Amino acid sequence: MTLTASMERFVLHWGEMGTRWGFNRSVAQVHALLYLSPKPLNAEEIADTLVLARSNVSSSLKELQSFGLIKVTHVVVGDRRDYFEAIKDVQEMFNLVVEGRRKREIDPTLSLLRDLCIEANADTETDAEVKKRMADMLDFLEVMTHWYDQLRKLPNNTLMQLVKLGDTVVRLLPFTNK
Repeated sequence: MTLTASMERFVLHWGEMGTRWGFNRSVAQVHALLYLSPKPLNAEEIADTLVLARSNVSSSLKELQSFGLIKVTHVVVGDRRDYFEAIKDVQEMFNLVVEGRRKREIDPTLSLLRDLCIEANADTETDAEVKKRMADMLDFLEVMTHWYDQLRKLPNNTLMQLVKLGDTVVRLLPFTNK
């Protein structure tokens, strides 16, 4: 596959952003290429296009599959190679990344905070202000994850309509500065 200048810039930028979001640069670049590609690509095409080692492409594809961001497909009768295509729906892609990060980062933190709050409350040596701060952090994360869970129940088009209301909703709230 030949990349245009704008496609190359997109792939390079996506790789840079991926490192800030907790992904390996190559993983993010493979994802960007598959997202932009109008047709499924096999690992050799990906390696050739991005000038990456085949082993690097293979491990990147496995990681992207584990997130559900790409899927395997077969395109030509008689061609036994796996071809890969990215989820093209941006909102679905976003949801998959957020869910993956929640499982890896937020859920373990919630579990730890719950345990720490129980331990601290039973501990007479822990300062009351420290106990309060841990409880405040736990409460905040529980409220935010509950809110997120409620939003995820909405159909994608309804959620987007709600998000697009943005400033209008904020201005309707009685405690905001107008």
